[in-house]
Amino acid sequence: MILSARAASLVRSPWTEPFRQLVSIAQRDLLLVSPFIKAQSTDQVLSNLQQRGVDKEIRVIVITNLRPESVLNGSIDVEAFSTLSRALPRFELVHLPSLHAKVYVADDRMAVVTSANLTQPGIIGNLEYGVAFTDGPAVREVRCDFENYSSLGARIGANDIEVMLRETKDLKEAFTKAERSIRATARRAFLEKLEFAHVQLLKQRARGKTTHAILADTILFLLAKRPLRTTEMHPLIRQLHPDICDDSIDRVIGGVHFGKRWKHHLRNAQAYLKRAGRIYTDGERWHLSES
Repeated sequence: MILSARAASLVRSPWTEPFRQLVSIAQRDLLLVSPFIKAQSTDQVLSNLQQRGVDKEIRVIVITNLRPESVLNGSIDVEAFSTLSRALPRFELVHLPSLHAKVYVADDRMAVVTSANLTQPGIIGNLEYGVAFTDGPAVREVRCDFENYSSLGARIGANDIEVMLRETKDLKEAFTKAERSIRATARRAFLEKLEFAHVQLLKQRARGKTTHAILADTILFLLAKRPLRTTEMHPLIRQLHPDICDDSIDRVIGGVHFGKRWKHHLRNAQAYLKRAGRIYTDGERWHLSES
């Protein structure tokens, strides 16, 4: 899509005013996509929505990567999601393991694609750069892309956010004890707690979808862009689902397989989609069926 200069503008640091403008014009939907998110920034978003009286009706979707390591090192505040969940009836949180993009969309009126995380350094302090779109079709295309991406992730419900908040506090306490002591028992306790946090996150990924369904949806998602060989699919699917395609583990959680047999499950998903008439192969590449 080629846009006119009037439909797109550069966003330079600090981008406090463009961010405030974006949040302020959102009436129906506000999409916040960022791998790192801090409470100070989400509190500003919530305050804006409440002051304008749209907090009870607006749909707010946050897409992020809830890696325990990010929570532990302070890159993500789980408290922020707990606050948003309690205050916004239509709040949605999506965990997408491969996320690196930073994108912010207000209705179909404005979209900002930037290098800036949803943190105060990202908005105010760091040297960041991006582009703001106000062209309706372009804004809708950006939103559509990320809503499609979100379908490949795991939606985290309000109760699960509260559980995650409690587990985060336990994890930080275990880490503090491990840091203060060189004893093997303390470090082992921390590693066990970190492993537990990873497993809890994998359970969220397993909720409501099988390995087969996740991989089938991902095949359709990728082939909608272009035909692909199976060998070309492998790295793309691994990028999108690093937790499922982890060659170092072999787990089954909630019926979903995480680990070494992912290519086997991918072949099964391809065969299923082919039998269902959703995809076909020309002998080299897989294609989406037109019907």
